[in-house]
Amino acid sequence: MSKIPLIVVVGPTASGKSEYALKKAKELGGEIISGDSMQIYRKMDIGTAKPTAEEMAEIPHHLIDVADITEIFSAARFVELASKAINDVYSRGKMPIIAGGTGLYIDTLISGTELSATEDDPILREELFAFAKEFGAEALHQRLREVDPESAQAIHPNNIKRVARALEIYLKTGETKTEADRKSRLKESIYDPYIVYIRPDERETLYERIDRRVGKMFDLGLEEEVKSLYQMGLESTPTASQAIGYKEFYPYFKGETDIESVKQAICLNTRHYAKRQMTWFNRADVNEIITI
Repeated sequence: MSKIPLIVVVGPTASGKSEYALKKAKELGGEIISGDSMQIYRKMDIGTAKPTAEEMAEIPHHLIDVADITEIFSAARFVELASKAINDVYSRGKMPIIAGGTGLYIDTLISGTELSATEDDPILREELFAFAKEFGAEALHQRLREVDPESAQAIHPNNIKRVARALEIYLKTGETKTEADRKSRLKESIYDPYIVYIRPDERETLYERIDRRVGKMFDLGLEEEVKSLYQMGLESTPTASQAIGYKEFYPYFKGETDIESVKQAICLNTRHYAKRQMTWFNRADVNEIITI
């Protein structure tokens, strides 16, 4: 069976992935599929650095504004929607171009990994979240360690959402997430990806780009955007609430800190996230590296 060719543009936040993807789309007659876990949410525009209306009018973009902030969005859901978008783009004779920095989503898509078919159980999930709230994230993580030590080692204790999902799979099926993932990797991918990794020559270069971008977001009205979403209940949403560029405002809206501290926290958290992204992509098998 012939595989579907893809161009996959990865790298840390603020590295210029979107600009490169746009350039390639123009050159090759392609369409862009976002590989960003937060650009999928409607109304979260400035803080997620979505492409502009002009850019989206020039080149079709997919997987942007496909979910409300109240929705849980997972890697499995991403793969489902991205696969449909890729098939649609390719069927029209266009080149599918994936661009984003959410390593888990992109890796799962192009590797052909079949994520657990276990349906979400909102009641069980809420019970696990409540357990973590009462006894702490470490206690929930310990429960996972007892039944699935490999998954526990791969998931940070503070990532309550992923810890809870791994436990949910075990509690519903009796099979660990590790075993389910192992079986799913036996399936061959239907894609032939050409992976371009955009990375900084030095971290300080990237950090300067991050600081400039955060400053620009504030100039564009980030505070007003987050305030509107906060009034809609953003802080209590299951996934969107954790977005960098948004969660740092919660103490400010409660009168617990000042706006300059919010800005500094966003810059710092974005830097930490970029480091994690680079760790992920540095391990990836890529075809081309572009330094900035």
